[in-house]
Amino acid sequence: MRSTVNAMNKSLHHHSVEDYMTRTPHTLGKAQPAAKAKELMRELQIRHLPVLDGGKLVGVVSDRDIKVAESFRGAGELSVEEVMSADPYAVRADTSLKVVVTEMVRHKYGCAIVEDAHHKVIGIFTDIDGLKALSEHLG
Repeated sequence: MRSTVNAMNKSLHHHSVEDYMTRTPHTLGKAQPAAKAKELMRELQIRHLPVLDGGKLVGVVSDRDIKVAESFRGAGELSVEEVMSADPYAVRADTSLKVVVTEMVRHKYGCAIVEDAHHKVIGIFTDIDGLKALSEHLG
């Protein structure tokens, strides 16, 4: 069993997050209504949306953020900016899969936003993508 774990560990070092990310994810502008985020997540069956301001990543909104916001009065009038998590975990596409997964576990992040060298959002790597990678490596 130990040799299987060691082999899988080595294999994960040779893969980048780009190998498993979802390319060109849907995004939202920070001024859009939180209700739009909820609708888009439901329609696309996703749980995380990168939030942009002028094309620049400024946050991520999750289905959990929406649920918490809905528990308050007047939540239907909130903007994405008011419910998002600022300073999302963002990585370059060539970042090691092991590094990304380790950080996500350590900080309990549900996703990593993947950017190119010019800080343009090019993908998203979610906990589900991590499980797909694990499943592939387990055979």
